[in-house]
Amino acid sequence: MTSEQQDGHTLKIEDLSISYRTVYGQLKALNHVSLDVERGESVAIVGESGSGKSTMGLATVRLLPLNATYDTGSIILNGNDVVKMGRGAVSRMRGREAFMIFQDPLNTLNPVKRVDVQMLEAIQTRQRSDGKPFDEREALKEAIDKLNDVRMPDPEMIITRYPHQLSGGQIQRVVISIGLLMRPKLMIADEPTSALDVTIQAQVLKLLRELQHEYDMSIVFVTHDITVAHSIADRMVVMYAGEIVEVGPASQMVTNPMHPYADALIKSIPTTTKSQGRLMAIAGAPPDMLIPPEGCRFHARCPQVMDICWRKSPPVTRVKDDEVRCFLYGGTDS
Repeated sequence: MTSEQQDGHTLKIEDLSISYRTVYGQLKALNHVSLDVERGESVAIVGESGSGKSTMGLATVRLLPLNATYDTGSIILNGNDVVKMGRGAVSRMRGREAFMIFQDPLNTLNPVKRVDVQMLEAIQTRQRSDGKPFDEREALKEAIDKLNDVRMPDPEMIITRYPHQLSGGQIQRVVISIGLLMRPKLMIADEPTSALDVTIQAQVLKLLRELQHEYDMSIVFVTHDITVAHSIADRMVVMYAGEIVEVGPASQMVTNPMHPYADALIKSIPTTTKSQGRLMAIAGAPPDMLIPPEGCRFHARCPQVMDICWRKSPPVTRVKDDEVRCFLYGGTDS
């Protein structure tokens, strides 16, 4: 057993920096990011478009495009460094160690194959990896059992259909069940409910939470919606311009955010009461990551900016259960 497995972590991201080669130069997507995910824990990564949250998720399963470069750091998944894996090891890791659910479930499935064929392929892949013989009858029974696990009505009928014959919510449940068939220790969900209506979204979030406990599985949930993150996560990670600016318990982050950016995100959420008044918007725009700004990356938009914020990058400071990257909580010596 590796040290990472012994200390209870499914995922340990340490000092990770990633950039993309573009015609305009190197775009710095992640800047020295570190994050731990414990076994059986649900962690939500929240931020605006371009904050680096999806890059972190894709990097974990080595699905970044060819123009991406791992500049520094490591991604330790169940004791193995994903960054250093060869092509064969990466192929074996996907599905078995970590399974990724994407934003549009219809694009995840093969449109010309029935659901049963695609589910049996997942079982066959797993058993081949384990060196076990494949029994189609037993595999079909297991596939139906997994559809039952994801609360799919009439799985015997659903399994005979093609993806285009299913609703968005049904497709997402099929994708989740395929992930469960692979028996991963980590499930990464990248905006998995944004293409669904609100009612189905709530059902899928509730399902993921239940499955997390049933399977003792870790979940990394990538989203731009803090209310969605709060409904599924034990901890919340707020990202801005390629950096983690705050990490803390999800309930505490919603009621008492510490970083000015996290606070602004919370205040920009619409409510059903008229007393809220005018909806708050974050002034300005995210920085150009081809030329990242010096100092704190949020300083140009921050209502509490100080002189030091323009000159120095703030350190990470621990305040009770939170970790926050901001000079408001220490490190102001010039």
